[in-house]
Amino acid sequence: MPRPLDSPVSLAAAPVVFFTGKGGVGKTTVACQSAVISADQGRRVLIVSTDPASNISEVLGSPVSDSEADLVRGHDTLYALNIDPTAAAKAYRERVIGPYRGILPQDALDSMEEQLSGGCTLEISAFDQFASILSNPNTKDFYDQIVFDTAPTGHTLRLLALASAWTGFFDSSTTGVSCMGSFEALEAERGRFAAALEILKDESRTSVVLVARPEPVAMIEAERASAELRELGINNQRLVMNGVYHPTDATDPIAVEIEADQVRALNDMPDSLRSLPSSEILLSGNSPIGLAALRAFPDLPIGVPGSSDVTPTPPGNALSFTDLVEDLSSAGRGVVMTMGKGGVGKTTIATKIALDLLGRGHQVCLATTDPAAHLELELGGEQHGDLRVERIDPSIEVMAYRSEVMNTVGADLDEDGRTLLEEELNSPCTEEVAVFRAFARLVSLGEQGFLVIDTAPTGHTLLLLDASKSFHREALAKGGTSEEFIDRLIPRLQDPDFTKVVIVTLPESTPVSEATTLAQDLRRADIEPYAWIANGCFALLDVSDPLLLVRQRSEKRFLEMVAVQSSKFVMLPYAIRSHS
Repeated sequence: MPRPLDSPVSLAAAPVVFFTGKGGVGKTTVACQSAVISADQGRRVLIVSTDPASNISEVLGSPVSDSEADLVRGHDTLYALNIDPTAAAKAYRERVIGPYRGILPQDALDSMEEQLSGGCTLEISAFDQFASILSNPNTKDFYDQIVFDTAPTGHTLRLLALASAWTGFFDSSTTGVSCMGSFEALEAERGRFAAALEILKDESRTSVVLVARPEPVAMIEAERASAELRELGINNQRLVMNGVYHPTDATDPIAVEIEADQVRALNDMPDSLRSLPSSEILLSGNSPIGLAALRAFPDLPIGVPGSSDVTPTPPGNALSFTDLVEDLSSAGRGVVMTMGKGGVGKTTIATKIALDLLGRGHQVCLATTDPAAHLELELGGEQHGDLRVERIDPSIEVMAYRSEVMNTVGADLDEDGRTLLEEELNSPCTEEVAVFRAFARLVSLGEQGFLVIDTAPTGHTLLLLDASKSFHREALAKGGTSEEFIDRLIPRLQDPDFTKVVIVTLPESTPVSEATTLAQDLRRADIEPYAWIANGCFALLDVSDPLLLVRQRSEKRFLEMVAVQSSKFVMLPYAIRSHS
């Protein structure tokens, strides 16, 4: 007899709760609902987003500050805070440099600021703010519960691993300096890192809720996260299976197949997940926005189809996917990047573009910058002709980068100098430089043929692009020489004839809102989006199940919003995923 399921709120009853999972599984919705209901029960609750592409403000229906926790509009015991990496890095730099203003000469201050402009500062400063929240006794005394709505899994694991990585680096370093300044200036951070790590491991205080959907990729991601969390000593784990679908119209073949697909995925659930305390949330016909909707989720009214309800007419300016690939093919070479919110289907579409270009006789490399990449699953474990597949593996890149620096810069140093250089290369920041170099090298492949890149979720991709010049300076400082593929990265990304960004979204509120913001951010970086793809459209299907009809009708306004973004606009139908 199956074990009874707990409610999502009871799974998230610990004083500190992390919600994590693959992009697009509904982490923010589930985390916000849990926080709202917990606060409704009389607790003083703080919900914190650590996702650079956070949409917590939209889901809560309230402005959320990135500098201080504020009450959520309409509630008197629920507070919210958004950790913005760029704002956190600016505050971090000022905290380190500020005490020296008026004491050191300006050129020394400029040098410190340059040192603290690297990509690792973005990441560690966000973690520093996160650690401060966890370890601050005033925070613990004021709030009954802290809920973290985290970035997609791969980046969350990186965030949590930083506590251990930086604590170990502090303990092993003999120089007393790092790429973030002197250890004297970082001593307070060191204490917070250690305290945060202990809180994360304390099962009486912290639990991690893995959010998944009844889909193979989401469960593979949850299984990987569960294993890596255990390796970090974080064992108090829970599972929420979101979006479980039980159709009411047994004559709707699409609805029946979606349910059957989910049943297959649930039957194949890994044993490590099956053993966790768990909860189910049914699929909703509407996206919950605001406190009232979150309280009712997923039991939102789906409406009753009436005689006046008709299938919405999709926008008339849509291209076919074949036409889009034909247009891409005409360039003969270059970089195609799929970008968008986690869970919108970037990997699937990048794979399809790569295979279609390969079928047209081009030399193609399919690559990913996503730590949670699943290209192998999309390719079905098959060999596709001469398709080259690349994945940036941080551990391999770090080993190669350390070896390169030791064999070049280190070759002319004495034994003491080599020891100090090797110690600096053991810093967690080295991974960021190594990964950036790998990304720059990947982009250069577009000169020989087509490079199709499946990128990480929006916020992290933008941080990578935004930090390119800083990474370049950092690479030069550590490597001593500049390389052509690094020097030409920014010009290549800004060249519309060489790099074509395909923005992928779903016809839903949050993905479209985030995609619109993404397009604006890209334009500020002088990168003009090439095309938009609205994926997973029920508007292209013939359905009769009431819930699917509501989802179909809700797409109309979002498809219209996407259609005006670009003359190159493609719609793809919702597809049964476990067969892909």
